[in-house]
Amino acid sequence: MHDDHRTVEDRLRRVLEERVRPAVHTSALPLTVARWEAPGEPVPAADGVSAPYRPAAVGETWGPAWGTTWFRVTGRVPHTWAGRTVEAVLDLGFERDMPGFQCEGLVHRADGEPVKGLHPRNSWVRLAEPAAGGEEVELYIEAASNPILNTPQTPTLQGDVRTADSAPLYRLARMDLAVFEPQVWELALDLEVADSLMRELPPADARRWELLRALERALDALDLADVPGSADRSRERLVAALSAPARASAHRISAVGHAHIDSAWLWPLRETVRKVARTSSNMVALMDEHPDFVFAMSQAQQFAWLKEHRPEVYAKVARKVAEGRFVPVGGMWVESDTNMVGGEAMARQLGYGKKFFLEEFGIETKEVWLPDSFGYTAALPQLVKLSGSDWFLTQKISWSSTNPFPHHTFWWEGIDGTRVFTHFPPVDTYNATLSGEELAHAARNFREKGAASRSLVPFGHGDGGGGATREMLGRAARTRDLDGSPRVTVEKPAAFFEKAREEYPDAPVWQGELYLELHRGTYTSQAATKQGNRRAESLLHEAELWAATAAVRTGYVYPYARLEELWKTVLLHQFHDILPGSSIAWVHREARRTYARVAGELTGIVEEAQRALAGRGERGVVFNGSPHARRGVPAGGARPAAEDSAAHRNGAGGEETVTVTERGRGGWTLDNGLVRVEVDGRGLVVSAYDRRARREAVAPGCPANLLQLHPDLPNHWDAWDVDAFYRHSATDLTHADDVTLSAADGRSATVRARRSFGSSTAVQSVTLRAGSPLLLMEADIDWHESEKLLKAAFPLDVKADRSAAETQFGHVFRPTHTNTTWEAAKFEICAHRWLHVEEPGWGAALVNDSTYGHDVTRDIRADGGQTTTVRLSLLRAPRYPDPETDQGRHRMRYGLVPGATLGDAVREGHWLNLPERSVPGGGSPVAPLVALDGGQSDQIVAETVKLADDGSGDVVVRLYESLGGRAATLLAPGFPVTSVTETDLLERPLAEPRAHHTVEEAGVRVTLRPFQILTLRLGRSGER
Repeated sequence: MHDDHRTVEDRLRRVLEERVRPAVHTSALPLTVARWEAPGEPVPAADGVSAPYRPAAVGETWGPAWGTTWFRVTGRVPHTWAGRTVEAVLDLGFERDMPGFQCEGLVHRADGEPVKGLHPRNSWVRLAEPAAGGEEVELYIEAASNPILNTPQTPTLQGDVRTADSAPLYRLARMDLAVFEPQVWELALDLEVADSLMRELPPADARRWELLRALERALDALDLADVPGSADRSRERLVAALSAPARASAHRISAVGHAHIDSAWLWPLRETVRKVARTSSNMVALMDEHPDFVFAMSQAQQFAWLKEHRPEVYAKVARKVAEGRFVPVGGMWVESDTNMVGGEAMARQLGYGKKFFLEEFGIETKEVWLPDSFGYTAALPQLVKLSGSDWFLTQKISWSSTNPFPHHTFWWEGIDGTRVFTHFPPVDTYNATLSGEELAHAARNFREKGAASRSLVPFGHGDGGGGATREMLGRAARTRDLDGSPRVTVEKPAAFFEKAREEYPDAPVWQGELYLELHRGTYTSQAATKQGNRRAESLLHEAELWAATAAVRTGYVYPYARLEELWKTVLLHQFHDILPGSSIAWVHREARRTYARVAGELTGIVEEAQRALAGRGERGVVFNGSPHARRGVPAGGARPAAEDSAAHRNGAGGEETVTVTERGRGGWTLDNGLVRVEVDGRGLVVSAYDRRARREAVAPGCPANLLQLHPDLPNHWDAWDVDAFYRHSATDLTHADDVTLSAADGRSATVRARRSFGSSTAVQSVTLRAGSPLLLMEADIDWHESEKLLKAAFPLDVKADRSAAETQFGHVFRPTHTNTTWEAAKFEICAHRWLHVEEPGWGAALVNDSTYGHDVTRDIRADGGQTTTVRLSLLRAPRYPDPETDQGRHRMRYGLVPGATLGDAVREGHWLNLPERSVPGGGSPVAPLVALDGGQSDQIVAETVKLADDGSGDVVVRLYESLGGRAATLLAPGFPVTSVTETDLLERPLAEPRAHHTVEEAGVRVTLRPFQILTLRLGRSGER
């Protein structure tokens, strides 16, 4: 009894590892093994079970990267095991303790029914309890040989089936029948819990010494030569120590079973389908054995995959959902990125997600559950509320590398003033195991001590690691009321949030975005994926607008099912490892192909609807899908091409033109009466003079549209991170192979420059058009660099203390200074279609069609003036997890708008992303289905015009205030309206309308608060 802590701890570790845990399964007998290699992609279970098997043995290698091997194991339970608990122990050759990041298996019965998954921490299958003796055993294992790719900073070609090698990756380790010894299993947990609790207590705490001595007595009572026979005696020595009740002040933990499964990451989408089936099978089986177990699963897409691909698993899940134990959470189609996803797409993430759970299970999810996304838009609180949800949860902000977030439970306030009750689990993981270390960390780390006493812990192995385990539930049972430990209760997330909000209604308020001080490179990586998303979002806007207009005006059949399928495809690819560019090559290769298909189908819908609207004839009709009138074409309407051409006339009655003159020092001057632009002999913009304001936009001596190349080797996560030190070195790409005036027809003028650098080339064009203040740039880049970052710089002669960047349904302001570490950490920021900087009286905007990453810096010049430099992040070249990231051809469009107001930025951003379309047709104009103030108001934007999802024929219009002020407009429907209803994002009437609107003879008078979103459902006569 005189052993010190170290001696007891070392003794316990060895006894647990070498004696107790191995004795959980005894009397092992080998099973007979056979195997079958599935050719190519995975096959249905019925095919795997009925396949021709050949003999195999433990010790054999199996599984090329991304292959599937089916194993059949057979045997018979000995009659001498009658009355015992019998399990199969099936080790596929798990290389490391990394559940979800290596080989996995799904066990089936002979009839093809799935039983449970196999993982490094979950390699058993219960066969009989108790056994009668003589039972025949026949199991089939669908084993996936997924390569181990969770090795940051290690480039590999294993991330695509096309480039992976064919060598076997794994060696079959164990295929046994065994007796499960429950008393040994219980002893192992007793020892674990007592030991881990002891280690977390202060050295002087008497409770620590009580546990130490109890452990010592338990070890003394254990017969190492007969662990099963002495396990009960050993456990008796721990009873007193493990039954002491928790202190009244103990932190309270709501433990929620969980298995965060990335819908794609280091595996393709098709493998996620199987990961979901394995984990869901595990959780259903665990519920059968543990009646109090509660498991929460997010992402409606994953439930939909189960329903489509494994209906037998889905049926089991549905039964547990009905029991209230398998809990859908999150209310989103996938756990999406929230930085780059467009406003309407965020609304649909919530709308389609919640609708799925309502239709399938009758459940109204109340929480938005995003534990792993890379930062959270300030527009989200309003969207959460408009979806009918009440709470928000994430854990990822704990990853911030500079500033610890000051709260764990708080009210999060969005750009419009909406607040949502929010919780960050202080356990700092969404894959907890309920170890003593984790529980103690949650209690110590909780920042609301003294005001609140509760936190939530999601526990379970994620990413296909199998979810929660029986060991985790054993730890939860032991810590439910245990001295020295937080009180742990396994319960639903809703139970936690209700109690937490009741306890802490006056929690502090955090206003604005939840910026993750990490993973800033995700705004740029995999440019083609990001471009595919932006294009798809724009096309979805147009497809719904023109299809709705044609359906109301011409009898065109609105393609409800096609649009929903396309929306869900786009929403899936907004998952937080696809859109951010942090998945393997296979994922992004498939994404590019999918985006091309989606673009083709949506373009087809747009063209069908526009042809129906244009009528017969050969006269050109110009359609404007932007929410802003353009060149005489109303927002959401069309005009004959001749009328469109006449709109080019200026106020003096003459034609608007672009003049071009050669500069004496090389290059050209382009002038359209609004902006005079000088492009020098290097093809760089050295002047952009705003004629209306009589001032220069480009800082003196600092060329704009300057490509800059930086080294880009972050410290940890290649595709995810851009570290601040990249700025220490930059190469200005000023040399041009050639510079030409490639077009000058009076309506527009273009200067083109070709540049070579490293192994890459870039063709940059600068275009000025008649009647437009936008200086349009196109970059056609053939990119073959490695570990480099390419930016386009615009040094502006403006003193801007802050920038405004478009986000969903509005914009966010961010300081341009670095007064504190909070501002300094935002050295790379996200913007959607535009970023704006200004000083009182004058500003400038950068607009783009597919770029999200930006940075804004300030410098003082020798003349005392201040230069604000805005840069767009165009391309990166990280090598992990996709060593070929961004290699190849890219075409990007962006532009500078000198003298732009915030309203100009909103309008020009929409125009760039929603270009006009010309189709042949008759000579009649097409009036907008819904007009705002006759098309003259730009402050309130009609983001979406569509038909209601329920097929009623009602028209749904989603509006938002875009400038951050109060605004009013008259919404004038172009059809008879029978009713006007304010709805939520699921198009259901709001119990308490949030906006002020009145119905008048001319339409609907609407008044909106700053950044307010309003969804109106306009009933149509005779459509129901």
